[in-house]
Amino acid sequence: MEPFWKNKPLDSLSREEWEALCDGCGRCCLIKLEDVDTGELCYTNIVCRHFDQSSGRCTCYQERSRRVPECLVLSPGLLQTLDWLPDTCAYRLLQEGHDLPDWHPLVSGRPESVREAGISVCGHAVSEEYVHEDDWDLYAQPPGERS
Repeated sequence: MEPFWKNKPLDSLSREEWEALCDGCGRCCLIKLEDVDTGELCYTNIVCRHFDQSSGRCTCYQERSRRVPECLVLSPGLLQTLDWLPDTCAYRLLQEGHDLPDWHPLVSGRPESVREAGISVCGHAVSEEYVHEDDWDLYAQPPGERS
């Protein structure tokens, strides 16, 4: 039997299936800065204060959009409007007609495969609680190094 992500469109996934697609890399939880002149997004290596770098998960997941109003709750409809999701994001990959990579936990059967593949921000990002907002630009990643 084929895995659910290969034979079901994103908009027909159960909540459990939808949530299982998240690999816990934390890349979508990185703070992004927008150039006011060009509108271009620049990723930082600063992660949301609610991201737990040991588990790769949000510590307030069920109430994240209330606690962090900028945090988006992904849905199949919203995916079509976003252009900033990481190239490695399962939601983005499937939306674009690609398969999941070998390191994805649903393929590997191992959550640690995300870190082993160098995809996770765990251990590489700094929590926003330790960086003053005025200094966020000091943590910007050069263009082309988008996570």
